[in-house]
Amino acid sequence: MRLGILVFLCLSAWMVAAQDRGGDETGKTPIEAKFVAGGQVRMGLCPGDIQLVGTDESMLRVSYRPERDDVRVRLEVVGDRATVKIGGCPHNHFHARIEVPKSSALYVRMLAGQLSVRDITGDKDVELSFGQMNVAVGKPEDYSHVDASVNSGAIDASAFNVNKGGLFRSFDKSGPGKYRLHAHVGAGEVDLR
Repeated sequence: MRLGILVFLCLSAWMVAAQDRGGDETGKTPIEAKFVAGGQVRMGLCPGDIQLVGTDESMLRVSYRPERDDVRVRLEVVGDRATVKIGGCPHNHFHARIEVPKSSALYVRMLAGQLSVRDITGDKDVELSFGQMNVAVGKPEDYSHVDASVNSGAIDASAFNVNKGGLFRSFDKSGPGKYRLHAHVGAGEVDLR
């Protein structure tokens, strides 16, 4: 029984990698954790200028500026699932870059600001309450389902030949690919290129 508990604790420690820390004036970013390609990353992001970038590395990496003690970054990895949370961001001029493996599936929720997504080939479920969302979609034919909407604002989806503006605008398309894309902005603009 004790051996089983010890094995369970060792496996749990090996499977879970979590970090929770803020930056300081000495420069403690980037904050990173190993992560498998093709996994799912859930993000809860504070307002700011946030870039989500796909890389060839098997790593999650968060860097931000200005580095301040009140900024909190939480990375948690369990198998092929990861959670990234950023909180305590300053109200002006906050910039963050989050790197994930290219084939990651994203689930992102952010209150306000500018959110940019590029070089990520997996599923994307991205919502921003207020601001500008820019998603580099890659090849439009890689998607089986695409939907985008704004409550108030504009959709410029040149990758899918759609351009709409006003109140409660949306579009929905199906295709031959295997990925899904959901993009929503409450008030602002969705740009799918």
